[in-house]
Amino acid sequence: MAEQMLRLDIVSAEEAIFSGEAEMVFVTGELGELGIAPGHTQLLTSLKPGNVRAIFPNKQEEIFYISGGMLEVQPDVVTVLADTALRAKDIDEASALAAKEAATRRLSEKISEIDFAKATSELAEAIAQIRTIQKLRKRGK
Repeated sequence: MAEQMLRLDIVSAEEAIFSGEAEMVFVTGELGELGIAPGHTQLLTSLKPGNVRAIFPNKQEEIFYISGGMLEVQPDVVTVLADTALRAKDIDEASALAAKEAATRRLSEKISEIDFAKATSELAEAIAQIRTIQKLRKRGK
């Protein structure tokens, strides 16, 4: 019997980042980590800034960074819609570290509630990018 697969589509506001088959997909939802396998129950949820990890039929893995977004799961299709999505290998580490420092500096200043919320969001995205890079390094890719 052939092994079941998922179709995984990762789309940013600018372009389709990935479309192909996967055995498993892991994402960070609002309530925590999700692992999605073929036949998963239907689901629609928001995603936190973080990474999407896909395991392919050849047992290879790829990690993608997303700035948050939405996840739609159908029994054999997983769709990630994100404002920003990048392959982990394409993240500019120096820019992510600089963004983290800038957001941390802004949070330490006296700022309005709106600026505080924006700086907090920017800090979360920068930290998610850095964690994605670190995860990629741990895998030796």
